[in-house]
Amino acid sequence: MLTSHTIKNFFSGTNKLERLWLMAKIEFKLRYYENNLGLLWALLKPLMDVAIYYMVFKVILKSDIPAFASFLFIGLILWNFFIESTSGTIQILQTKKYLYEYSNMNKLEIYLSTLMSNTIGFFFNLIMFIIFLNFIESDMMGLSLLNFWIVPLFLNLFILSLAMSLILSCIYVVAKDITQIWQVFTSGLFFLSPIFYKLSLFKQALPSFEYANPIAGIIINARRVMMENNLPDLELLVFDFGYAIFLLFVGFILLNKLGAKAAEKL
Repeated sequence: MLTSHTIKNFFSGTNKLERLWLMAKIEFKLRYYENNLGLLWALLKPLMDVAIYYMVFKVILKSDIPAFASFLFIGLILWNFFIESTSGTIQILQTKKYLYEYSNMNKLEIYLSTLMSNTIGFFFNLIMFIIFLNFIESDMMGLSLLNFWIVPLFLNLFILSLAMSLILSCIYVVAKDITQIWQVFTSGLFFLSPIFYKLSLFKQALPSFEYANPIAGIIINARRVMMENNLPDLELLVFDFGYAIFLLFVGFILLNKLGAKAAEKL
């Protein structure tokens, strides 16, 4: 099968994890060390996003959601990881062509190292969120073992982001307009996800839409386990993993069919 060929190539060889981790660290450092603020920017950006949306939705539109800053914070860091990992990799087969043409690197390693680099940034932001939630939001319940559910939820997000990265970058090989199409699509999806809205209001306006939008489901469950000290909605979690695994399968097929021709077409 096409997908088994991709996976077999990935697992062949030695020191894969060590090489992936090294590449991820290098990419993460290069991304922020070129800025004057350095790694501090990785922490400041989500806080600035929260401040802007807090001003709009809490101060101006008078949202009555409790702990609204934390409510925004967790939604935005999940969303930003998804956007950085998909929009940022659409042209990856072109921009990192030298890695798979002139070295023994498997194409899948290039995607994984990029997403792992984004993962480092995500966990910086998650730590900031936990500190903010537990030491600044005075009306929250504090840390709980249920918070560890964020790990499988993030794994779900990682698989979904990897899947969309594979699909979008392979489509880019034959249709470069996918960059603009994805920008428009994600702009709409941003406002069709419960990043700013109460869950009850979101469900009332878009009944069962959380099952059609895997990002919505991940955000909903992340708030349940991190802010409400509840178990995740397991039915929603199963749906979201199902989406992610199916799309990853599609991504592997496209990587074998179109990714193999990337060097000659780009």
